[in-house]
Amino acid sequence: MATTLKKGQLPTKICATCGLPFEYRKKWRNNWEAVKYCSERCQRNKPATAPGA
Repeated sequence: MATTLKKGQLPTKICATCGLPFEYRKKWRNNWEAVKYCSERCQRNKPATAPGA
């Protein structure tokens, strides 16, 4: 049986848009490595990359 993590022990990341920390969610289980944004709103409002940069 897998060990369960308590709420304070979950992995965290920093949102690429707002810069706030966010914790692991069960729905991100399969692609946690690819998650960059804390919410749909931050994903929609992501900063535009400069052309040629």
